[in-house]
Order: sequence, then C-alpha cells, then structure tokens
Amino acid sequence: MKITITGGTGFIGTYLTRFFIEKGHLVTTIGTRTRKIAIHPARYDHVLADTRRSGRWQASVAKADMVINLAGKSILKRWNKAYKKEIYDSRILTTRHLVAALPREKPVVLFSASAVGYYGNRGDDIIIENEGPSDDFLGRVCRDWENEAMVAEQNGHRVVRMRLGVVFGEDGGAFQQMAKVFRRFAGGPVGTGRQWFPWIHIQDVAGAIHHILGKADLDGAFNFCVPHPPRNRDVARAFGYALNRPAGLAAPSFMLRLVLGEFAETLLAGQQAVPDRLIRSGFVFRFPELDQALTDLVA
Repeated sequence: MKITITGGTGFIGTYLTRFFIEKGHLVTTIGTRTRKIAIHPARYDHVLADTRRSGRWQASVAKADMVINLAGKSILKRWNKAYKKEIYDSRILTTRHLVAALPREKPVVLFSASAVGYYGNRGDDIIIENEGPSDDFLGRVCRDWENEAMVAEQNGHRVVRMRLGVVFGEDGGAFQQMAKVFRRFAGGPVGTGRQWFPWIHIQDVAGAIHHILGKADLDGAFNFCVPHPPRNRDVARAFGYALNRPAGLAAPSFMLRLVLGEFAETLLAGQQAVPDRLIRSGFVFRFPELDQALTDLVA
C-alpha cells in the first residue's frame, strides 16, 4: 500500500511512518522540515513543501492508497492574532489542498487529524463522538478542519476523523515536555487539577489506525483517547511517581493566564472524552492505564 502522511516528520508522523514501513508499506511524508527519517530508504520518500499552498506535493497524494493528515502548527505556545491565524490556516488550507489532490479514479482512505478540543470545556459530562463542537477558538478550528476533510466523501473516499487526546510517546510531544518539568522538581497539577485529561499512548494511536483501516465499514469521527481519562491532578501524581519526583507544585490559574494568555484556557479546561466507537468496534488498548504507559515510556 502507498501511504502519504502530511506533517509526517513531526512527533506522531515519525512514529506512524516507522510503524507502516515496518509492516511493508511504502510511505511518503510531506512537510516543511528538511530531515528524512532514517529507516528503510527503499520504502520511504520525503517531499519538502508548504502544504498551505497548492503545488507539486499534491502529486504524491494523487498516487496514494491511504492518506494520514497530521499537518498543523503547534498550539503549545502563547497565542496572538497572527499565531491563531497560523494555527487555523495550517490545518484548514492543508486539508483543503489535500482533498483536492485525492485521485478521482480510485477510492482512498483518509485519516484526518482533529482533537478532543472539538468539544470545548464540558465539565464532568461524559463525551462520546455524537457530541457537537464548542464555539471557542479550538472548537471552531476542529469543526472547520473536519468539514474540509469530509468534502472527500463526495468523491467516494472513506474519511476517518481522529479526535486526538494528548498523545504520549517517548520521542517527543507532551510526555517529553511534561517529564522535563517534573525532572526539574517543578511538576504538579494545573489550575484546580480537577479538569479531565484525555490522553493516549502513541502505540495505541498507530494500533487504532491499523484497526480501523482493516474494517471497511468504519468511518466518521473517533475519539482517540483512553477509556477512563484521569483528572489533571492524578496525571501529576502519576508523573511524579514514575519519575521519582514530587508532584505538588501547582500552577495557579491566574499565573497561567498571565504567562500564556488565551492558550491557558485550553490547559485549564478538560473533556471527559471516551472512545465509544473504538471500543464498540472491538479495539483493545495496549496501554489503557496511565501508570502502565508511563512505566513503558520512562523505561
């Protein structure tokens, strides 16, 4: 199978590239980074491109049997008007150009990223995939992002919308950033610590994609997060235990808002999102519990 991954040299994309190459597939990554992934060069290619603009990179999409759309500017920094536009455009324009490039002569499976931020702050509500989007900034981004991906359905393509929780993996992402803070004896809960923290191990991200790919009747939205999300304060305790560090240094809400501005609201909010459709489809998580996942990652 020929697989194209936008944002393929990022944290999640790099893992998925290795995962599918090791299963014998041919993978092409597309993105603005110049580095290639050093694995099986005969099965791997990289296209340097700004996917916010149409261009020659779209030829790689036209040849694909499966596309994984991960491109998007990181949200993990202070937002201003200009950077919010970059967050939005990097997702919406990339997806629009990607969908336009999909082949017309054959159906393709499109896995397009989204996030549990789609739902906004829902307090203690249990959230499954039939819930609507929030009207905050990330909710609107995710809504429009998914809508662009769903245009592909009009041409007979199968579209899976991956509403990702916080992805933990050993080579980057949130685990690496959080572990760094705890190792410096500065870790602890955020705000009240009561907000829900939907997360997923990167091995289960890859496993869920592979699982859905093998079931032709599955499409639409899926929550990519563990069945029983913990609260933020419990995440802090688990990190402290796994790294043998204290976990009591809380980050007050007012300080987060002062330092991070509007982005702080994302950290202070939470969603008790559960993977209802993944569970009902028969997917079995390799790392359903946080202590188990952190033991694996620290090791």
